[in-house]
Order: sequence, then C-alpha cells, then structure tokens
Amino acid sequence: MQGELIVLEGIDGSGKSTQYKKLCDALSCDGRDFKKITFPRYDNDSSALVRAYLNGEFGSKPNDVNAFAASTFYAVDRFASFKTDWEEFYKSGGIILMDRYTTSNACHQGSKLDGEERMKYLDWLYDFEFNLMGLPKPTLVLYLDTDIEISRRQMAKRQDATNTSADIHEKDFEYLARCLESGRVAARHYGWQVINCVNDGNMRTIDDIADEIFTIVQSHLRK
Repeated sequence: MQGELIVLEGIDGSGKSTQYKKLCDALSCDGRDFKKITFPRYDNDSSALVRAYLNGEFGSKPNDVNAFAASTFYAVDRFASFKTDWEEFYKSGGIILMDRYTTSNACHQGSKLDGEERMKYLDWLYDFEFNLMGLPKPTLVLYLDTDIEISRRQMAKRQDATNTSADIHEKDFEYLARCLESGRVAARHYGWQVINCVNDGNMRTIDDIADEIFTIVQSHLRK
C-alpha cells in the first residue's frame, strides 16, 4: 500500500516556504497525520555536494555545473532521506508533504537547457529518480507561478529579515527568470497543478493563495 506524496514547488521568492507552513498548519487542524520533508536537507551529510555547489565551490555561476551532474547532487540527498526517514511511513499509506522534490531539478536544472534538449532532460530526470533510483513519484504537485520581479523583491526582503546572503542561484537574476520559464514548461509536461499567485501585477494575499492550495489538497485526499 502506497501513500500520498504531495509536493509544493516554486522558484525562489515565490512564497513557497510560507505556503508550505500554512498548508502544514491547515492539514494539522484538519486532523491529518502526515510527515513533513524539506529539500535540500542542509544539515545532513547527504547534501554535502549540494552545499558545495550552491556555495560556488564548483564554479561561481549555476551553468558552471551541467544540469545532469547537478541533478545527481540533489537526487542523492532525496534517496538518503527516503531510505532513512520516510520509506516505511509512505509504504504503509502515510501522507508525505514535500517542500521541493525532484520537481526542483526540473525547474532549476532544466533552465540550463533549451528546446528539445530540455524536454529530453525532463524525461531523463523522472526516469533517473523514479525508475532507476526507485524514489516514489508525486501524487500531486502544486506549482506556485509568480512574477520574476515580485520574486526578486521577496528574496531581498527575506535576506534582509534573516541576515543571510544569496547563493549562486539567488544571485543570478537571469538564471532565476529562466527557472520560472522552465517551471512553467515542466508544469505542462508533467501535468502539475498550477497556482497563479499574481493578479493584475500584484501578489495575491497569503491567505487567498493558502485557501486555494488547501482546497485542492483536500479534494485530492478525498479521492
């Protein structure tokens, strides 16, 4: 018996972390038993190559590491998490709520490629992680579609509030714009549920977006 694997995805500055917390709170209030997983798991040894990559140890720009190589860094962290943390719970029918998953590689690493090469990469990615590595496929992916200028402002506010600096992904504005476009391509290719977070050039309210997300998740879990 397999469980439910629900993923919340979006580029940096899309409000994903806030919406993830809101969804967790809503599911808890709804009496759902579920497990929370956030990727990458920066505090675990399995994310060592991810940290090195994001810190610029393999190059100061995202494209210094090709999409396939970078994807394996993140996949190893996911595999370690699955085998040591949530495999048993998931296979017993449990609900897993993910903040990022293989979906993030589709957005970020897929942005390094164009046209047919990107489509080949997207097919390779799912085959690599779900068939060859044996990770579970998501049963529902919610993609937060936003505006690149709004996302950039959101990131700046977050970094000021947390006194943190940007990694090589967050520093590269052109790269982030490509990630947004790649995320939209991936959403169509894989059939993700798209949440439009912008209305008339402005970000919708946090609660408005959260209500839409929770309604979709509730409907999915009732099937």
